[in-house]
Amino acid sequence: MKKIMLAGCLLMAGLALKAQQEPYVKEKDPQVLQKLEEWQNWKFGLMMHWGTYSQWGIVESWSLCPEDEGWTQRKPAGIPYYEYVQKYEALANTFNPVRFDPAKWAAAAKKAGMKYMVFTTKHHDGFNMFDTKQSNYKITAPNVPFSKDPRADVTKETFNAFRKEGIHIGAYFSKPDWNVDSYWWRYFPPKDRNPSYDLEKYPERWKQFQQFTYNQIEELMTGYGNIDILWLDGGWVRPLTMQTEESRSWSKTPPQNQDINMPGIAAMARKHQPGLIVVDRSVHGPYENYRTPEQQIPAQPLDFPWETCMTMGGSWSYAPDDQYKPVNTIIHNLVDIVAKGGNYLLNIGPGPDGTWHDEAYRKLDSIGAWMQRNGEAIYDTRSVAPYKSGNVCFSQKKDGTVYAIYLLKEGETLPAEIRFSGFTPRKGAAMQVVGEKKKLKWKKEGEEIVVQLPAAYTGQGWKHAVAVKIK
Repeated sequence: MKKIMLAGCLLMAGLALKAQQEPYVKEKDPQVLQKLEEWQNWKFGLMMHWGTYSQWGIVESWSLCPEDEGWTQRKPAGIPYYEYVQKYEALANTFNPVRFDPAKWAAAAKKAGMKYMVFTTKHHDGFNMFDTKQSNYKITAPNVPFSKDPRADVTKETFNAFRKEGIHIGAYFSKPDWNVDSYWWRYFPPKDRNPSYDLEKYPERWKQFQQFTYNQIEELMTGYGNIDILWLDGGWVRPLTMQTEESRSWSKTPPQNQDINMPGIAAMARKHQPGLIVVDRSVHGPYENYRTPEQQIPAQPLDFPWETCMTMGGSWSYAPDDQYKPVNTIIHNLVDIVAKGGNYLLNIGPGPDGTWHDEAYRKLDSIGAWMQRNGEAIYDTRSVAPYKSGNVCFSQKKDGTVYAIYLLKEGETLPAEIRFSGFTPRKGAAMQVVGEKKKLKWKKEGEEIVVQLPAAYTGQGWKHAVAVKIK
């Protein structure tokens, strides 16, 4: 079993690496290019997966999908499939997140130094976290207890709360919808994540789904204020001509021409939201404005815009006993990603009552304390060779200022000196620890640069990483 799992992991890692090497199609719209440039300055963002499934504390949506995958297993085991579907869909009848407080989320994200957010307006299960007019499977439907609450349109409330804190808005939207008959037609049982019917045999049904998707995205683009990013998930929904080895590996059934009409969707969305970044993730082409390696950090810098989306805990969605990553790990991930030219989108799953684990707030507070001092080495920077030397990462401002960021191990005290190679400052270059005024002494020893840190610094409560500014 372990060998099979290892082989599967190696296969997926190989496919992910190959996907990163697929040609990137550069955007031509100058407004979008300008927004992409701004987005690359933001560096750090928040993602939230939330839906009715939080009541069971299970993985989002995937237990509905009849694929032989570890994360799709139904709980409790042994329930007949359609009986399970009924129980899952009935979660809407008890969904009542009365402690929902997006202002508290937004304040915590701002304090942590997050500049943008991406919220799940709809996941693959088709439950809408916004007041769509296209479906009754939504949080504002009469059968949902929370629909009586004036804050029932949680997408609108969340977007508004984050905008008030100056945080940019991203709308996650699942292209597949496992609740509608124009995707999973209940006349046929689903076999995997793809449509349950033959699209060539029933073209009108697929046209219905195209229109349904178009209408829902237009609702989001017109009724929810200014939106910066349309973050589309479900990359198997794509034209047949755009299938890749990676996308074919996801399917148990032969690929079909799941052309969702991305040209029409993107044109409509940008008509309402000029400069909108469109992320048709994993569909390498003109509507994948940036790439989204999931739960991993590329080994080397990439020569196109990219973002690592990663969970703070072990699950995308709420899990009662979830274990969160140490702050040291999260900050090191952020520094590593920024040094390689990417953005870091960190996910937290709200619970069934609309709250985060207390631990999530504590982690964000600690991250914010570090960002308060060191943020200038993170924001508005780009990758610079050699990007990393040992436990020192590098970032660079447009004016040529370079930051050497020393990664401290858990519990490690600040050393008396920092050493790195591969980057040689100009003779007489001024150096100082970010947040401090004192100039640092440095010298070159062979191929290494040695930066001396004052003894007074080493006794302070330095944690996680320290940034040295090189002008």
